[in-house]
Amino acid sequence: MPEHDFDEGTLRALAGEGNETALDRLADLADARGDLNQLSELLDEGSEHAGRLLTRRAVENRDLRELQRLSDAGSSNAETELERLLGQGRRKNMTNADDNRLHPTAQWYGWDSPVGLGLLTLAVGWSIAAVRAAFALLL
Repeated sequence: MPEHDFDEGTLRALAGEGNETALDRLADLADARGDLNQLSELLDEGSEHAGRLLTRRAVENRDLRELQRLSDAGSSNAETELERLLGQGRRKNMTNADDNRLHPTAQWYGWDSPVGLGLLTLAVGWSIAAVRAAFALLL
């Protein structure tokens, strides 16, 4: 929060004339009051700072829907944070924390066993050999 308390009406007038710094100060005032409706309105008016403040709150609350709404409203910061949070969930699901094994789909195919990995390696090797043979015939 800035050290100076400016009249909100004056800031609004300056923001209406295109002063982005005044728009940012309005966002700071709304954030200090916890006025999410005003922050949303300021975001709609083009305040990137309001978008950052709303994104920070949404990340603190792990509110994925709010991050998606902010991303749709044009907040690139919200889009980045949404992808980061969703990516964390995907990484957690790819391993089982108890035994550090592969995803259940990989287990179903048997790729988590030495025999399964050996068969997978053999299948890939055969595929490479087949591609090389096909190219040899073409040349």
